[in-house]
Amino acid sequence: MTGKPMRGGFTGRHMAAILVSFFAVVITVNFTMARFAMSTFGGKVVENSYVASQHYNVWLARAAAQDRLGWTPHVSLDAGRHVRLEIRKDDRPLAASRVAATASHPLGRTAPAILRFEAVADGAWRSVEPLAIGRQRLDIVVGRGTDEARYRMDMQ
Repeated sequence: MTGKPMRGGFTGRHMAAILVSFFAVVITVNFTMARFAMSTFGGKVVENSYVASQHYNVWLARAAAQDRLGWTPHVSLDAGRHVRLEIRKDDRPLAASRVAATASHPLGRTAPAILRFEAVADGAWRSVEPLAIGRQRLDIVVGRGTDEARYRMDMQ
């Protein structure tokens, strides 16, 4: 050993720069992902999860009863963005006695809008109001006598 320092060796300053750079990248990525998460999800699925859990078996029973009905919804949009709904059973149109729907943005960015329906030819139903432009989630309730079915559909 001659006692001369090596030129261009790895020093404490290099290690400090590596550590600072590493944690700066980690913190930047974390803040970016948190920002994306907060801007795309409203954070609320149900008002009170405990109360919702108490109704879970009732919801399962309703779903089983709805499946036994054998109704199949066919939903489309016409040129004026009016919702057209046709309910079929065994590939034949089924005349419903009442139809109601609520349209809302899937992420809660707009207030829900209630759609009213009027009967049209072939047992189908057409919304009186046009559907808002953009992605919308339709919560549809169809009734016939004492039977009732609920459907959720996404429309673009």
